[in-house]
Amino acid sequence: MTHNLILNYGLDKKLDVLKPRRATAKEMARIHTDEYVDFLWRVTPDTMDKFVAHQSKFNVGEDCPVFDGLSEFCSISAGGSIGAAQKLNCGDSDIAINWSGGLHHAKKREASGFCYVNDIALAIMELLKYHQRVLYIDIDVHHGDGVEELFYTTDRVMTVSFHKYGDYFPGTGELGDIGQGKGKHYAVNVPLRQGIDDETYASIFEPTIQAVMDWYRPTAIVLQCGADSLSGDRLGCFNLSHKGHANCVKFVKKFNVPLVIVGGGGYTIRNVCRAWTYETGLLVGEQLDPELPYNDYFDYFGPDYRLEVPSSNMENGNTPAYLEKIRLQVLQNLSNTKFAPSVQMQDVPPDFFSRDDEDEDEIINPDSRPRDGRELWE
Repeated sequence: MTHNLILNYGLDKKLDVLKPRRATAKEMARIHTDEYVDFLWRVTPDTMDKFVAHQSKFNVGEDCPVFDGLSEFCSISAGGSIGAAQKLNCGDSDIAINWSGGLHHAKKREASGFCYVNDIALAIMELLKYHQRVLYIDIDVHHGDGVEELFYTTDRVMTVSFHKYGDYFPGTGELGDIGQGKGKHYAVNVPLRQGIDDETYASIFEPTIQAVMDWYRPTAIVLQCGADSLSGDRLGCFNLSHKGHANCVKFVKKFNVPLVIVGGGGYTIRNVCRAWTYETGLLVGEQLDPELPYNDYFDYFGPDYRLEVPSSNMENGNTPAYLEKIRLQVLQNLSNTKFAPSVQMQDVPPDFFSRDDEDEDEIINPDSRPRDGRELWE
């Protein structure tokens, strides 16, 4: 739906639309265990009975069901994020977008929260081959626990997550979770209460990210744009409009640091499409007509058929005093990093996808195929 709306706004003409190569099981095993990846590759709805013990072991079942094409979905999502990172590494792009990525809950040995393969971590691993320091920012309503956990003990990746905290999935991401060992103070968590609106969110997001940029000085950024932080999301509890959500994208973009944008959560689908389309327009410098163009999913956007996602009159539980306390503690933690870490010179590991595979990353003419967008990721 997002792809189709982007096409019908004509934004594809401002983009290089690419067809990345699918990630293989071997490539996924750079982050996940061989046993877990092998399970994802072999399990299907028809073979589930043979993997009963494995389903429990790898947390596949209720929140992470087995479905037809599971391994294909994982390889497409992961391949898109790895491909986006490579475009930055090669200097072909300053900004690369993979709205099918952003599966931030996936762990090294198990699935979690509708996430099976952590495409974000794979993209970060690719970026680290060329970049000394990578910043990960997460604006999903849920804590970016999978990404944080995978980089919790390194100073080469700083993770920053803005999320609902307190009796809310996944139950992690308190203010005191700051990393361990060499990674101490390189995990930043901003626990928020329900009902946060555009103005309040900006009041904590902008000074936090500004301080992170000043202290950490990343050479590449990955921004996870989970849309379940929008007002009216079926599983979310924040009160952001599409402009409040997009303000985070706009603020990060202004630093002019190579940027990978990925999707994430979002359970009121029509609003997810609205927000990601609006943000695509923002990234290419296009002002979009609030009246939606006709598209293949037009009926889903009724009764108003507009691009906006308005805030509601939901009560905001985030008081100025509460946010100031968080801001001061985050700044204190950042001051303990002292300086941006450097990396000794060493041989660069081979890319996941070789430059010899460039024919796989072919530029696509979106008008040469059906406009439902499915071919983009085939």
